[in-house]
Amino acid sequence: MSIEQTPGADVEPGQAYTIDRFTSADAEGVASLFRSVYGSGYPVKTYLEPNLLIRENEALRTISSVARTARGKIVGHNALYNSAAHPGTYESGAGVVHAAFRGGKGIFTEMVAHGLDLAKTLPAVNLVFGEPVCNHPYSQKLTMKMNFISRALEVDLMPAAAYRKEGSASGRVAAFLDFRTFRKKSHAVFLPRCYRTELDFLYAGLDDQREFRPAESPVPSGSVTDLRPQIFDYAGVARIAVHATGADFRACLDQLEKDLAEKGIVVTQMWLNLGEAWVGEAVEILRSKKYFLGGVLQRWFDTDGLLMQKIRKIPDWDGICMHADRHRQIFGMVQADWQRTHKE
Repeated sequence: MSIEQTPGADVEPGQAYTIDRFTSADAEGVASLFRSVYGSGYPVKTYLEPNLLIRENEALRTISSVARTARGKIVGHNALYNSAAHPGTYESGAGVVHAAFRGGKGIFTEMVAHGLDLAKTLPAVNLVFGEPVCNHPYSQKLTMKMNFISRALEVDLMPAAAYRKEGSASGRVAAFLDFRTFRKKSHAVFLPRCYRTELDFLYAGLDDQREFRPAESPVPSGSVTDLRPQIFDYAGVARIAVHATGADFRACLDQLEKDLAEKGIVVTQMWLNLGEAWVGEAVEILRSKKYFLGGVLQRWFDTDGLLMQKIRKIPDWDGICMHADRHRQIFGMVQADWQRTHKE
């Protein structure tokens, strides 16, 4: 998302700029731009450390687009980068625009479009997703304009403190998850019985091919769970990629929840692999512990994933801004499942 902050004095407004792919000569300028907006507190150090940003772009773990003036000043940045469980699935984000170049000039939209044009040419990129936030409708409108489709809702993702300077949130901020395929992969997905109706809707308009099967197989005896957590202390969020659901899943979950409670985590996201025929058992275990539906995570493990989430407070439902009917329908089914799991 773009950020509104106080203009720096190092760049004169009104200069012409071009949108281009990042080069190593841009690294200092990108880091300077991020520091001017966030200080040294930005949680992803890639964009604050020039040499690290160069390495990440060379390895294609990050694919940066920049806005560059004729004098070589970097006045905007957005990137495709790895944040899902599979390296071929990229997030579009880390967007920032110098304050002197904001105000309806379209620079952020141009950088997002540039990144998507790059994705068409890069075999490493199978799919791009975005996280349009729900404290305003603008990023939701942008992803729709760029031919993404919403398939999940992340409830209470970010704390209000992250938006304090722009004053756009009074409570925690939700985000939709929007997806666009660039390289197709037809595969089977296993749908938990309790979410069959919701998943039929969430898969509507799919820009790829799937074979839908019921997730009714038993967990293989002796199989071992593989949980890979990411902890975001500043946001009070834990994201857990479940690369394998084993016979010990309940015991692993019990220990994980104990550890997260000790860390003061508010929001826990579980990413389940819909490529596992026995994923339905994991869903029922999570629902028994008050996890509720988030939605479909397209190509998350290269196969699709399912987002389940748990909020350790009453969610800020009233603060969720929705632009389109599809957003409202996803909101309705997510909220309804939260209500069901908290009655059971």
